[in-house]
Amino acid sequence: MNDMKKAIIRNGIDRLDEILPEISGARIGLITNQTGVDKSGRSTIDLLYKNKLLCCLLAPEHGVRDFKQAGEHIDSSTDSVTGVPIYSLYGGDVHIPRQVLESLDAVAFDIQDVGARFYTYTSTLAYAMEDCAAAGRKMIVFDRINPIGAVRPEGSVLEARFSSFVGRYETATRHNLTVGEYARYINETEGIGCDLTIVKLDGWERDMLFADTDLDWISPSPNIKSANTCFYYIGTCLAEGTNLSEGRGTISPFELIGAPWLDAEKIASEMSSQGFSGVSFRSEEFVPTFSKYSGIKCNGIKLLMSDAREFLPFETALCLFELIRRTHKDFRFLPPHKEGEPYFADLLLGCDDWRKDDFDIRLFLKKQRARIDLYKSKIKDFYLY
Repeated sequence: MNDMKKAIIRNGIDRLDEILPEISGARIGLITNQTGVDKSGRSTIDLLYKNKLLCCLLAPEHGVRDFKQAGEHIDSSTDSVTGVPIYSLYGGDVHIPRQVLESLDAVAFDIQDVGARFYTYTSTLAYAMEDCAAAGRKMIVFDRINPIGAVRPEGSVLEARFSSFVGRYETATRHNLTVGEYARYINETEGIGCDLTIVKLDGWERDMLFADTDLDWISPSPNIKSANTCFYYIGTCLAEGTNLSEGRGTISPFELIGAPWLDAEKIASEMSSQGFSGVSFRSEEFVPTFSKYSGIKCNGIKLLMSDAREFLPFETALCLFELIRRTHKDFRFLPPHKEGEPYFADLLLGCDDWRKDDFDIRLFLKKQRARIDLYKSKIKDFYLY
């Protein structure tokens, strides 16, 4: 989208009035967080409650109203505003309790996704769809835009044996779908078969980025601080499976990676010489306030995106990490959380190729581009826009 005028967007929840006759009197459980708001800033929670539809809230990772950090346990509780119960879908059982489902007519979902396979909200959506299918309940998805556009899937396509909460299905790292399209895709291709209603958004085209719209950014989790962070996250999230800091505990998470042992100036210079499109690199020291290397000075590399449409975040980050791996003896893949489980790097990447001694990044990217082309041909039938 080249026109400087911002596109006027109505997300799914902005079209609530259009479906009210269909869901009047329904008992609804809502999966949402702080991003679930309409054009006027009214929360989806309050809108459903006002219309006497809301029976309970279902909390994904990071919680409903007050964000918790990644991996932090979410407890069941009571919503202080509406008084409805909140049931946790993260930190214990990922499924909606059977007795809760039996008290509902439908489950609704309204969360801003970031367009990445390993962002856990789509896994929560998938489990909810399975639960609704098993219990004969309706699933309603209030759709929202893909903030990084949806014309170019990228990355690796997950191999089924590495299915996990950070990637359940054989989708691309940059999955190229809105959350509503994602729900349609897995509902059919994975045989979920739930009674699915997508409340479509309006005004968005696939080549639009968040910056092309009139929407205000609301962080969908504590470390996705801007719409631009979504681009970096597609690639630099892979650092979570290594002993490199992904910038958590700084003002620039996922835009900044590093470690105390990293020769940042050398790596930044080498990356700059390779001519990656739409991005530049500079060395920058940082001290995380939490997470890896908390309180310790790290030598960092900051990625500076200059052209979102040219930038290939996955390929750029994997080349960066592989350069570090080949030139720094201190680089490590973090061990599995439990003996016998896959490495977290494998779960994020969707395969174990990267950890092999004979890993050839050029051959790997060539293989994945072919898999991405096949994936793209599969998802086209599920586009809504």
